[in-house]
Amino acid sequence: MKTIIITGGNSGLGLETAKHIAGSGGDYAVILACRNIEKGNSAAEAVMNETGNKNIRAVLLDLASLESVREFAARIEAPVYALDNNAGISGSSAGLTVDGIDAVFQSNHLGHFLLTNLLLPKMTDDARILNISSDMHNPPYGALTWNGTEALAHPAEDLGNAKYFYSKLCNLYFTYELDRRLRAENSRITCNALNPGFMPATNLQAGGTLTQEMIERVKRTMPERCGDLGVSSRAAADILTREEFAGVSGKYFSMGTEAVKSSELSYNAENARELWEASVKLCGL
Repeated sequence: MKTIIITGGNSGLGLETAKHIAGSGGDYAVILACRNIEKGNSAAEAVMNETGNKNIRAVLLDLASLESVREFAARIEAPVYALDNNAGISGSSAGLTVDGIDAVFQSNHLGHFLLTNLLLPKMTDDARILNISSDMHNPPYGALTWNGTEALAHPAEDLGNAKYFYSKLCNLYFTYELDRRLRAENSRITCNALNPGFMPATNLQAGGTLTQEMIERVKRTMPERCGDLGVSSRAAADILTREEFAGVSGKYFSMGTEAVKSSELSYNAENARELWEASVKLCGL
C-alpha cells in the first residue's frame, strides 16, 4: 500500500485531491494532515464514504508551529510514497507564529520546508513531492524584488497581500532547489510545483479579504488566471500517482498537467540557495 500525505486535506483543493486518489482504484492510503483534527476526521470519513477506500485518516498538523511539524513527522511511519504540500493561508493573515516568524511565510513555506526535510528519510526511493504554488508568484501588477529571507520571516513593515505572493515564490524556489539537490544525489525522488489557479470557493480565498465584487473583477479582467477545482485537483492527483509522471521533476504545472515556465525571478538559483540556507537555520535543522 502506498501512503500519500496531503497537508490541508480537510477542504478545498486538498480534499478534492484526496478524493481523486482514494477513489482511483489504486492501492493508496491517504493521510489528511490538518490543523483542526475535528474537521480532519469529518473529512476522512467523507472521503471513505464517497470512495469506499477505508485507508483514510486525519493526523494533527499545524504548520504555524515547528514543534507541531516535528511531532507530526515523528508519528509518520515509513514508507511514504508521496507528499502533497497543499495547505496555505491568504496574505491577509497577520501577526507572528508561536515561533516568532511571520505567519504567512511560515504557514506557506517554512512549515512545509521542515516537514519535507523530516520526511525525506522515510520516503520510498521513487517518492513524489508536490508543492502547491500560484501564478501570483508573478503578480500582474508590479514585479517582485527578492530582498532576502529575513525580510519575509521577520518583516520590518507590513507587506500586505505581497506576503502571499512572496510565499508562493518561495514555494518555487524550494521546488527547484530541492530538485537540484535530489539530482546531485542521484535520487529518484521527484519534486514539482502546481499552480491550481484562482479559485474563490476554496478556504484559502474564503478566509481572506476578497469581496464578491473583487472576485468578479478577477474573473472578468484576468480569466486566464482562474482555475477549476475539479481540473486542478485531478492534475494534482495525477502528478502524484500516474505512471507518466514517474521521473518528472523540477517542473511547474499550471491548472493542469502541462509543464510551463514560471517567472524569470523564480529561476534565480542564488536566491533559492539563500532561502534554503536561511530556512535551515530558522528551523534549527
